[in-house]
Amino acid sequence: MGEFFYGVIEGFYGRQWSWQIRKDYALFLKQYGYDCYIYAPKGDAFLRGRWRETHQQSVLDELSGLSSHYHSHQLRWGLGLSPLGLGESYTASDKRQLVEKVKCLNELSPDLLCILFDDIRGDIDGLAARQLEITSDIIEASTASQYIVCPTYYSSDPVLEQVFGSMPVGYLEQLGAGLPDDVGVFWTGERVISSQYTAEEIEPVADRLQRKPVIWDNYPVNDGRLTSDHLHIRPYTGRHFEMADWCQGHLVNPMNQPCLSQLPLQTLQAVYRQQAAYNPRLALEQSLASLENNELAALLAGDIDLFQDEGLSSLSESQLQEKRRRYQSIRHPVAEEVADWLGGGYRFDPDCLTG
Repeated sequence: MGEFFYGVIEGFYGRQWSWQIRKDYALFLKQYGYDCYIYAPKGDAFLRGRWRETHQQSVLDELSGLSSHYHSHQLRWGLGLSPLGLGESYTASDKRQLVEKVKCLNELSPDLLCILFDDIRGDIDGLAARQLEITSDIIEASTASQYIVCPTYYSSDPVLEQVFGSMPVGYLEQLGAGLPDDVGVFWTGERVISSQYTAEEIEPVADRLQRKPVIWDNYPVNDGRLTSDHLHIRPYTGRHFEMADWCQGHLVNPMNQPCLSQLPLQTLQAVYRQQAAYNPRLALEQSLASLENNELAALLAGDIDLFQDEGLSSLSESQLQEKRRRYQSIRHPVAEEVADWLGGGYRFDPDCLTG
């Protein structure tokens, strides 16, 4: 299955990144040791609910440009495809349309193709067998060099069964037994948003899947009804460098705020390279220093506990206005994102879950 890798997966709901930001991320990822970027925003309906349709030509042009851009920076790039609507049946017509979709995506030269069965109803007879058939057909039609499947039950978090129904008996074991050995499987950990990863939790999952999982890490993502009230700025903790032995890879899902996301994202390199010497406090100092703006760094350092722990709703209207004024006075992309967040620009919209 190759060497351990870490990358970014743009896999969140809500407000999307711009095409320019997506291109700009290549330099950042290269600088901080990331291997790949995967385009899988929940807001792209043509990779989800409308997967049977073709993207507009203007979007295909942007995606083709992203592919070329990442390849020119010697980074791998990929796509996430969620073939929604195939949970209870998979007909010959469905297969023809799915194969045509994959052939269209081949034109974008993805290195990785993620086949995503998350966030759908799962208490369905024959779920694993149907998903294995779909996955097999996708792989047969695809020209990608690596595949990662996201199961419908991608965590041991009880919330998944509460929302999507009881997991079929033996589901993960069936999936693991039926997938080719070189296909990865996503796992978010003990929780959908896990605070830590341990060998005691990951090793039994690897046994059930018959392979080391690829971690889908939902930190620092903040796209939910509760999490959108917060900015996750602190460095990675609870991620041990030995995850490189326990897992096949580690993909992190960033915030809706792309520039702010770079503060925690840059510390993942330190986790794996510094190993036992990794110091989150020092990593935070270094990430704030990377802003190259002492005023902004000091302002954020003073507000981290408020933004990350207490959240937007804890601020009075006068506090909101004052903090927004201070960030608006600083000409910097990170300050602009904070001001926008303070002004309600990233407020959670429940329609993003069904759009």
